[in-house]
Amino acid sequence: MSRKKKHEHVNHERWLVSYADFITLLFAFFVVLFASSQSDKKKQMAVAAAMQTAFTPMGSFEEHAKTPPLDPAPSSSMVIRPAALAMPFPQAGQLTPEQEMKARIAKLMQNAGKRLPPGSVTTRMTSDGLAISLHEIGFFPSGSAAIRSEAIPILTALAESIPDVPLRVEGHTDNIPIHTSQFQSNWELSTARASAIARLLLERGSMHPNNMAAAGYAEFHPIASNASEQGRSQNRRVDIILLRDRAASR
Repeated sequence: MSRKKKHEHVNHERWLVSYADFITLLFAFFVVLFASSQSDKKKQMAVAAAMQTAFTPMGSFEEHAKTPPLDPAPSSSMVIRPAALAMPFPQAGQLTPEQEMKARIAKLMQNAGKRLPPGSVTTRMTSDGLAISLHEIGFFPSGSAAIRSEAIPILTALAESIPDVPLRVEGHTDNIPIHTSQFQSNWELSTARASAIARLLLERGSMHPNNMAAAGYAEFHPIASNASEQGRSQNRRVDIILLRDRAASR
């Protein structure tokens, strides 16, 4: 007589073990994602704070600023410092660096009074930056590179007002040839005048020599027509150009 086979009991709940493992792994995965997202938020806050510092006029946060400052954790050895901008973007109602410098020069000429003839100092914008023109009538005797004594206080005040930024000092003349024992041509005269102004700016101002260049252009860069005496007087000048691009000073 054959024995009856016993039916084995089938566990239909074994899938719960695999499902529980899957849920555990999925939970761990989301925990890692959450931790990563929290780290990224901190980095974003740091970058946002650094950007706000760069575009704030004084380079610091106000006490009531909505954006929190960088976390000064003592355990962190790395401090995020925004790069200084040579020409910061002006805010509403704020003067640009060129406009501020022009206002300084206008005030300087008002204080000069009758020391210099009218029109001795003018300003204009060029493709390289703000140009401060020192005209011969107020700063040099005709055919000479010696600075007038009455112009020294004005140049000293100007040197103290100019920021330590890249600049180029350019000497210019009119188209009337010169030939003396000291200057064989307008090239020598324009270069000597530019060098004299550059040397005085370095002696009386706070700018670094690495930021300055001097050059003479003779009569070949006029700003007015040489057909009249008025135009020639405008061309006899030394330009101090506050450069936007450091490479232009070389």
